[in-house]
Amino acid sequence: MQAIQILTTGSADVLTLRDLPTPTPGPGEALIRIEASGVNFIDTYFREGRYPAKLPYTLGQEAAGTVVAVAPDVTAFKPGDHVAWCGVPGTYAQLAVAPANRLVAVPAGVTSQQAAAAILQGLTSHYLLHSAYPVQPGDEVLIHAGAGGTGLIFIQMAKALGARVFTTVSTEEKASLARAAGADEIIFYIKEDFATKVKELTSGRGLPVVYDSVGKTTFEGSLQCLRPRGMVVLFGGASGPVPPFDLIRLSTMGSLYVTRPTLKDYIATRADLETRAKDVFDAVANGTLKLRLEHIYPLTDAAHAHRDLESRKTTGKLLLIP
Repeated sequence: MQAIQILTTGSADVLTLRDLPTPTPGPGEALIRIEASGVNFIDTYFREGRYPAKLPYTLGQEAAGTVVAVAPDVTAFKPGDHVAWCGVPGTYAQLAVAPANRLVAVPAGVTSQQAAAAILQGLTSHYLLHSAYPVQPGDEVLIHAGAGGTGLIFIQMAKALGARVFTTVSTEEKASLARAAGADEIIFYIKEDFATKVKELTSGRGLPVVYDSVGKTTFEGSLQCLRPRGMVVLFGGASGPVPPFDLIRLSTMGSLYVTRPTLKDYIATRADLETRAKDVFDAVANGTLKLRLEHIYPLTDAAHAHRDLESRKTTGKLLLIP
């Protein structure tokens, strides 16, 4: 089978197409033929070496496809089942093994491309809005990068919970997409200071929460957007890691909170995984959650996909098709 690996860390140029043996499912595992694999910023972190990985390393952490074989001790799934999963490395490939207890069934009416586009970013949006900071009707929230794959899902989910949604974008095209997803207030972060704009739009009161996936270039401004006892939910670092921060400033700025959650801790139990996945896939199936699948690449063009993602010029979800 073919897979995209890194033999050393670096730019997108280090992505290498390799022929590898077909993996065999071990105890508790299933072998899946991948029909679509998602491209995410976390993949670039491993490629750069920001997150450590044992080399050679097969990139990719989310996919959807059809079960080919299962280990003898696996009873929850069988060959032919349509499944999706995330948080398991190795999905930039034609075939992959994954623990059966991390797979979720893809319901009828949801394609593999939709499932791969929704599983990681949908679960992420779900836990951030329902658990990291549980949004209540009437809450005013700022979601950075509103036209990205996560951002467009995030906005729709936040609106469904009754929030007034602020979002940052860089272009009119991205603003149109964010508005179509339901955003109430669009802030062009290249043209204006987003923290100042938020205070203006809220008559100086600030927000209870900012969801920040950008990191280095937005973190300081995100803190300035908050009302007393507000929270920054920092769940990514698209612009780089946040510099060291003196925690006493949280006190002086209004007894603020900062959390740095990660998805794996919010789907650690089978019950949490199934509940969140069901909510996401049901919303996709019934049309209340709309996905933007604009950027679809053959597996061999993984480097192109990484360059496009890092350019911050893409909107919606990026997928690789083996």
